[in-house]
Amino acid sequence: MPAPSAMIILMPVYEDVEAAAQLFVELRATIMPAPYIVAVDDGSTRRPLTPDVLTSAGLDGMVLKLRRNVGHQRAIAIGLNYVGEHLAERSPVVVMDSDGEDVPTTIAALVAPLAAGDTDVVVAKRGRRHETMKFRGFYALYMLVFNVLTGRRINFGNFMAFTPAAIRRLTVMQELWIHVAGAVLTSKLRIETVPIDRGPRYAGQSKMNFSALVLHGFRALMVFAEDVLVRVGIACASIAALSVAGVALTVFLKLIGFATPGWFSIALGILLLVLLQTGALTLMTLMLSGVVRSGAVGLTDYRVFIDKVERTGGDGQ
Repeated sequence: MPAPSAMIILMPVYEDVEAAAQLFVELRATIMPAPYIVAVDDGSTRRPLTPDVLTSAGLDGMVLKLRRNVGHQRAIAIGLNYVGEHLAERSPVVVMDSDGEDVPTTIAALVAPLAAGDTDVVVAKRGRRHETMKFRGFYALYMLVFNVLTGRRINFGNFMAFTPAAIRRLTVMQELWIHVAGAVLTSKLRIETVPIDRGPRYAGQSKMNFSALVLHGFRALMVFAEDVLVRVGIACASIAALSVAGVALTVFLKLIGFATPGWFSIALGILLLVLLQTGALTLMTLMLSGVVRSGAVGLTDYRVFIDKVERTGGDGQ
C-alpha cells in the first residue's frame, strides 16, 4: 500500500514496456516523496508489464492485468474504479500516459491547484505538441466540429489530477467508460485548466492510428449525444422552415407571372425534396433524443476485466 503522503499515478500501458520503464525512472527522480504507481496493463501479449519494472526504478506500486485489450479509455476507467474502491482517501491522483508525452516535470504544476480546496479536477491544456502538421490540422478540425455540435470546448486529454471526491463521482458515471475527458466535462465538477506542453515519446511508436483517433473523437461526441441530437434537430427544423418559405415564394412568383418556362417545376421539386428530407431527419432526431433521455444508465463492473493484481514485493492477488 502507498505511504499516506504518496501521490498516486495511474496510467494505461499496452505493449509499451520500454517507454514505461523510462517514465518510471523519471518519476522516481522528479517527484518527492516517490509516487505510488497503479499501471493498467491493457491485455498486452508480446511484452506485458510486470512489477519488476517498477522495482527496478525504485518505485512501489501495482500492475492491474486485464483479461483482454479494452482500449486506453476503458483501461483508465478500470484503474479509476480500482483506485476509488481501494485507495479512495489518497490525494492527489494523477492520470497520465505511459509513453513520456506527459512530462513528469510538469506534474507539480498540474496538482498545485488542488491544494486550494476549490478545485476538483485539474486538466492539462496542450501547448506545444510534437505531432505532424497533418495531425494538428485534423485535431483543429475535430475541436471545431465538437464545439459546433455540443457547444463545448474540449482542449485536454488524459493528463489530469483528481481529488478523491472527484474520483468517487466519476466512477458512478457511465460516460467514464466511453470517454474520460468527456465524462469530466459533463460531470459538473470544478475544473481548472493548466497549460502544459507535450513531450516526445521515450521509445517506440504510438498505437493510435488515424482510424483509432477518429473513433476516439466520435466517442467524445457520444458523451454529449443529447446536445448533438438537439442541435442537429434545430438545424434541420430551420432548413425545413426555409424550404417552406422558399416554396411559398416560388408559388407567389409563378402566380404573378415572374417565372421562366420550366423554372417553377424544378425549383418547387427541389424545395419539396429538401423539405421532406429535413422533416424526416428532424423527426428521427427528436425520437433519438427522447430515447437517449429516457434510456436507463447501466454501470459496468470493472472487476470482470481484471485478471489479477500484481504488486511490488511479490504481494499479489
